[in-house]
Amino acid sequence: MRKGIHPAGYKFVVFKDMSNGVTFLGRSTAHSKEMHKWEDGNEYPLIKLEISNTSHPFYTGKNMLVDTAGRIDKFKKRYAKK
Repeated sequence: MRKGIHPAGYKFVVFKDMSNGVTFLGRSTAHSKEMHKWEDGNEYPLIKLEISNTSHPFYTGKNMLVDTAGRIDKFKKRYAKK
């Protein structure tokens, strides 16, 4: 790997999939003001995800509609024929 191009300061964070509520612990350089108490008793920064491998149709093998922010309605409204 080339030196000087990769971020430093990886720390443990809790990722939470907002579509199904699943949480998992990982390492990231992302910052968050919210904290989450993990199973080991420690508190870690909380990073909220719209979709992860636990809810994405490619990984689950199931087709499910994930429309967290009304994206479909917003798209239809923007590109509707007038």
